[in-house]
Amino acid sequence: MKRPPKKSATDRSFVIALSRGLDVLRAFRPSDGLLGNQEIAARTNLPKPTISRLTYTLTKLGYLTPVPRFEKYQLAPAAMALGYSALANMGVRHVSDPYRDQLMRETGGAVAIGARDRLSMIYFGQSRSELTVGVLLDVGSKVPIATTAMGRAYLWALPEDERANLMREIKEHTGANWPKVREGIERAGECVAKHGFAMSAGEWHSDIHAVGVALKLNDGTGPYAFNCGAPAFKFSEVLLKNDIGPRLVAMVRNIEIAMTGSVGRGPQTKENTSIKKMKTAGGKVTRVAEGIR
Repeated sequence: MKRPPKKSATDRSFVIALSRGLDVLRAFRPSDGLLGNQEIAARTNLPKPTISRLTYTLTKLGYLTPVPRFEKYQLAPAAMALGYSALANMGVRHVSDPYRDQLMRETGGAVAIGARDRLSMIYFGQSRSELTVGVLLDVGSKVPIATTAMGRAYLWALPEDERANLMREIKEHTGANWPKVREGIERAGECVAKHGFAMSAGEWHSDIHAVGVALKLNDGTGPYAFNCGAPAFKFSEVLLKNDIGPRLVAMVRNIEIAMTGSVGRGPQTKENTSIKKMKTAGGKVTRVAEGIR
């Protein structure tokens, strides 16, 4: 987790202290029990004295609960209330519930919806059962944008300028592994243009195969993205392309109709025009922006 960029520090409307306090809360992950000041400092790249003041303040405000025995903290109910309030007000989560459950039963895969959180997608809706073995993600889990089907579907649903900016951030974060990551993203763009869904077959975890489809609404929220995934032995790449992917596309179109009352746009029509225009004669999606090579 990085400090606020320099341009934020020069923005007179940007409150750095608030940003740092929120970074402390973000340092806690679903798998965490307790975190101490030193662990939080390592995750936020903030000085330990600063962290000490922030955890003290957040404790006084009721967002952290101190555990003196271990000299650590855990998220308090006030922090959880923020998350539950956000979930309660996300209409797309509730509308998509029966659709996700149905696809889960039909395919035996785990079906989720997520939204962007920096360079990750965070799950805020998940449908799985005892049949979806090997997929242990739940609400609040995060997956990387660059290497997952959900993240790639989201990436290719963005306007071109926003996609270029996000690609630059991913490149900076990825480092030497960027050429391989970029190739996977471009391959996903071709798949979205041709079939309406993105794929990730063992590129995030070697034993997880999944497809992803974005949902764009006209209410100013999103884009959101759905995925359907399972262990590789259950979802082969052929099955992803010929069966699971088209099923997920149909599900998302039905959700779009349910939320907007409009006819969903198929994968070969207007929705993918901008992506198709970015293809070269050789069939490759061109670089998103100059300098992202």
